[in-house]
Amino acid sequence: MSFLEELNRRRTFGIISHPDAGKTTLTEKLLLFGGAINEAGAVKNNKIKKGATSDFMEIERQRGISVATSVLAFNYKGIKINILDTPGHKDFAEDTFRTLTAVDSVIVVIDVAKGVEEQTEKLIKVCRMRKIPIIVFINKLDREGKDAFDLLDEIEQKLGLKVCPLSFPIGMGYDFKGIYNIWEKKLNLFDGAVKQTISKGIEFNHLENPELDKIIGKKAATELREETELIYEVYPKFNKNDYLNGELQPVFFGSALNNFGVKELLDCFINIAPCPQPKMSDTRLVQATENKLTGFVFKIHANMDPKHRDRLAFIKIVSGIFKRNTNYLHVRLNKKMKFSSPNAFFAEKKEIVDTSFPGDIVGLHDTGNFKIGDTLTEGELLNFKGIPSFSPEYFRYINNADPLKSKQLAKGIDQLMDEGVAQLFLLNLNGRKVIGTVGALQFEVIQYRLEHEYGAKCTYENLNMHKVCWVAPQDPKNEEYATFLRVKQRYLAKDKEGQLVFLADSAFTIQMTQSKYPSVVLHFTSEF
Repeated sequence: MSFLEELNRRRTFGIISHPDAGKTTLTEKLLLFGGAINEAGAVKNNKIKKGATSDFMEIERQRGISVATSVLAFNYKGIKINILDTPGHKDFAEDTFRTLTAVDSVIVVIDVAKGVEEQTEKLIKVCRMRKIPIIVFINKLDREGKDAFDLLDEIEQKLGLKVCPLSFPIGMGYDFKGIYNIWEKKLNLFDGAVKQTISKGIEFNHLENPELDKIIGKKAATELREETELIYEVYPKFNKNDYLNGELQPVFFGSALNNFGVKELLDCFINIAPCPQPKMSDTRLVQATENKLTGFVFKIHANMDPKHRDRLAFIKIVSGIFKRNTNYLHVRLNKKMKFSSPNAFFAEKKEIVDTSFPGDIVGLHDTGNFKIGDTLTEGELLNFKGIPSFSPEYFRYINNADPLKSKQLAKGIDQLMDEGVAQLFLLNLNGRKVIGTVGALQFEVIQYRLEHEYGAKCTYENLNMHKVCWVAPQDPKNEEYATFLRVKQRYLAKDKEGQLVFLADSAFTIQMTQSKYPSVVLHFTSEF
């Protein structure tokens, strides 16, 4: 297969939503349809023996939530699909925001009963800012929920999207009979008893066909005819270019747990979703069709396999072909590196690949050379932009609970911070370590992983801080900056990269500092 053919058959997308909307379950079912797994697991698996494929960390299996983005790849109808299943919980939002830099499109999962939730709004804001094409999947139709038209209105108003239904439910909850697939003009009937099999669609080119009344009943057939008429009148017709430009969002209905509506979503997705897109670097726009390799690290995961203590850097390939055992330039270190065992992923299962193409995610074994945001090229000096560290909102001192394991603790903290799980700050005054996170649940995850993956125990002490600001003086030699350093000495620290940060205890402190020291600029993300 030629380079362009390989490029055109790739689709890389992320699945995002509020916690519990069914994101990981949808991922499982996509894998099931793709033939990548024989049996789908459950996220909350009290009866089902098998856990979700993408929730492979021990803590994820215990909690029934995803705490890290997982990468899965499979082939479906000749198309190579790369899925990035992201955490929905707001405490892990930073991982999700970074993942959005590596996808070409997204599927947003919305719970039919809860509608649009807070976390979904934040994530969609990022997608719209970056003009990422979005498909909406309204999930859990086998449960009682909001009216379909009310949900579509809510999505338009709260998320600012312009929706275009490509399938529509017949009834809901107890009355749920199936879905009319507008995209393929097919009727899919729901049979709740046969949960693990895939329903076959009945073709209906004209809903006026009297056969419809026999199949779903007269009342349901009349309602469906009225509703589809309303859809054609109220909502815009599907236009692929509008979708690709982020101006129109197709909507599908279904029940991921019951395999329902998932195949319709997947069949449409492979037809309309974009193949690998160009990406902006600090010097120019890099096209996916270019022959020379470029790629960037969007995630680092320590201990993918706790037995081997391995650390993997996840690289999204932007252009060119990534080849095994070939020298590439690590731009930040200005150092040539070659990789003998690059991995392709299937959750925690990995296999060594010889070549990878734009859109693919490759895992590289790393001994500490990579940081999130690093770029690999064939020699060109460029860096991809838009992978910042956000200012944390929760802070705690971290203490060693077992003096005999101080080496393990230092190593564990070091590696987990490289993952971007949280951020580490060293106070200038006394050298104490402070951990800052975007959500409180991260502290539990860190404590759990330090103990189970590194054999180190830690305790926390509360630290009442409001925000971290990265300090950038206009002139490091002027008197005002020297005064700032002297007066604010107690609240200054260094981040992991040695950049100076100011720990502010309130929004008022930030305001006062900015007005008192105008030449000292404070930033809320590390990328400035």
